[in-house]
Amino acid sequence: MSTKKDKFSSKDNNYMRIAINLAKERKGLTGENPSVGCVIVKKDKIISIGQTGFNGRPHAEINAIENSDENLSGSKMYVTLEPCNHYGKTPPCTKSIINSGIKELFYSINDIDKKVKGKSFKILTKKNIKVWRGLLKKEAIDLYDSYIINRKYQLPFVTAKMAVSKNKLLYSEKVKKITNQSSDKLSHYLRYKNEAIMISSNTLNIDNPKLNCRLIGYEKFSPKRIILDKDLDIDLNTYIFKSAKKNNTIIFHYSSDHSKINILKKKGITLIKSRLNFKKRFNLKIILKKLFSLGIRNLLVEGGEKITKNMLKNRLINQFYLFESLKTLQKTKKHVIFTSNDILNRNYKVKTMISPKLVKDKITIYKR
Repeated sequence: MSTKKDKFSSKDNNYMRIAINLAKERKGLTGENPSVGCVIVKKDKIISIGQTGFNGRPHAEINAIENSDENLSGSKMYVTLEPCNHYGKTPPCTKSIINSGIKELFYSINDIDKKVKGKSFKILTKKNIKVWRGLLKKEAIDLYDSYIINRKYQLPFVTAKMAVSKNKLLYSEKVKKITNQSSDKLSHYLRYKNEAIMISSNTLNIDNPKLNCRLIGYEKFSPKRIILDKDLDIDLNTYIFKSAKKNNTIIFHYSSDHSKINILKKKGITLIKSRLNFKKRFNLKIILKKLFSLGIRNLLVEGGEKITKNMLKNRLINQFYLFESLKTLQKTKKHVIFTSNDILNRNYKVKTMISPKLVKDKITIYKR
């Protein structure tokens, strides 16, 4: 039952929580559109659900309406984000809602898109549909963290990860794995949830990574590979070069080596020449802007110490996963120490901490 203080009932909360979980499931997989979850209820029974389609279409509301085998007249719809109300590549969801016979609509937050924001309430109430806003608002704001960054700043939402040993080493000769199998699965899950993954050519040539998603059944969701390679030092024997094809690899560079450029282009690699700053480094914000213009909304950074430190220092990372192993690594001539801890603690807040009792490694998630 709802109270005067709380206009939403426990049932309302439960239905919207299901919608939020549906949206979370597709988060990072809906291209330029936000991931939305939708639940339709009639006589206290869920009669249909919908999610935003892969790459952003159809919208969740349309999928839920079309998925229903029952007459929707008199039903309630619970949707995580304000429905669209304008003609774009698809007709407005508000039109389909009105035509369906739905009598009540619940949504968590207004869409940040100026074409949509706050307009659906007026459109639907004029058609005698009762509209409720703000249901599970905090959960929805957290769900749409990346979408808000995308719309507000025209930048990808950047997640970075780094694994360190107990004695804060990122790398030591002859040691390939720092973290355990559970942490590896989470790393591949992050690759699945991000459209692109970025590393430096130094990391590429030393580690020869695959940068793909190796969770069984999700291999096709492997991210696009982004390489920062100022002088086009990429080793042509690496997996990334050998597996490159049209539209799966982008290299940012500042090179005039036409021979190397031709070799890379023949493999289908997209080459983007980007200017350097006074320190002879890439301007990473310009690179992020370019990636956004290419349709990349969620970016995972698995770079080394230098690129990660630079991005943390300039607050270009929105979410940071720190994996801390129980292993102690030996310091060798070529070892690398994690030196970004102070910057991380100064610029970011701890969002979640996963106990080593559960996964053996300690995993801390920081947010800006």
